[in-house]
Amino acid sequence: MPRGRAYRFKEPTSDEQLATMRSVVRASAENRPGVYRMLADDGEIVYVGKSKQIRSRLMSYFRCAYPEDKGARILREATRIEWDYQPSEFAALLHELRLIKKYRPRFNVAMKRDVRHYSFIKLTRGTAPKLHVVRGPSGDDATIYYGPFLGAQRVTDAVRELSDVLSLRDCRSDIPMFFSDQRELFQLTPRTPGCIRHEIKRCLGPCVGGCSADEYNHQIALARAFLDGSSSIPIDTLRTAMEAASEALQFERAAVLRDKLSRLEALREQFNRLRFAVESLSFVYDVPGYDGNDRTYLVRRGIVRAEVNTPKTRSEKSALRRLVDDIFGGTAPVGASIPTHEIDELLLLSSWFRKYPDEMERAKKVA
Repeated sequence: MPRGRAYRFKEPTSDEQLATMRSVVRASAENRPGVYRMLADDGEIVYVGKSKQIRSRLMSYFRCAYPEDKGARILREATRIEWDYQPSEFAALLHELRLIKKYRPRFNVAMKRDVRHYSFIKLTRGTAPKLHVVRGPSGDDATIYYGPFLGAQRVTDAVRELSDVLSLRDCRSDIPMFFSDQRELFQLTPRTPGCIRHEIKRCLGPCVGGCSADEYNHQIALARAFLDGSSSIPIDTLRTAMEAASEALQFERAAVLRDKLSRLEALREQFNRLRFAVESLSFVYDVPGYDGNDRTYLVRRGIVRAEVNTPKTRSEKSALRRLVDDIFGGTAPVGASIPTHEIDELLLLSSWFRKYPDEMERAKKVA
């Protein structure tokens, strides 16, 4: 693949530097898809961007009218511009995402458009895991995420109901856990509950020896099964309690349980839509490229698993068929769970096909 050149600029004055950068970009950059990087004097990548017309995009930075404009702020930090040409806008989009994830440029992070209208349910790792609703992946204390979902408050309410039904903790992560089957050499003071939830039997109390590790992990397994869509035990539990309250003429309690049930059912409906959306993003995607540099992407569950030059000969087509069998032949994971490192790419591909729905015509389902 042809590569753009990298330029190092002298810095007699900021105005002269900007003029030099502008003249070199104007003379050297081509209007084709690509990814560019703005670098500071010490080599730090301060911003990564992409465009289907690199030259026009870079030139637009030098036309910023006000110092507070995004482009002007980035240029004040940059002393070097690098760019790589890509075969298509789609390829540039993927490459941009991967560079941002790798280098975490400060202007990309600070100016990133807020896509956090999405929310995720994460299951924390370690002793006595808990469910927690977040705006995006952090990769620090979660093994797996469920989502993305719309409506953070609705999801938060539903997760609270799920934790209550299964008696899972929702306290701070730094609170020490003490299971009933855990030996302790010295216990100087009696253990008391840290919150009211244990006292009213909404939490098993793993911090005060209220349950064994196996008992708590069993409830976590039920939570995961519900979130994966393979179990309806939490919903069945609430429905049974609601019907019992109604039969006992405890109508206020039945109404409260009905609302709890409604929140969990709405969450499950989002699971179903999510699973359908993720599974629909599994196909072979042919993308025409600049100057005949066509690419074929193998997409499974919203993630590009492989990228090859679009085959033209019989042997190349046979090689692609073998690759398709390898990638799509194994058992696919099910449910709404998404590994942390795949979330950004899943959102990216979902956004791409929403923005360009006609591109789905190039996508070929694997038989």
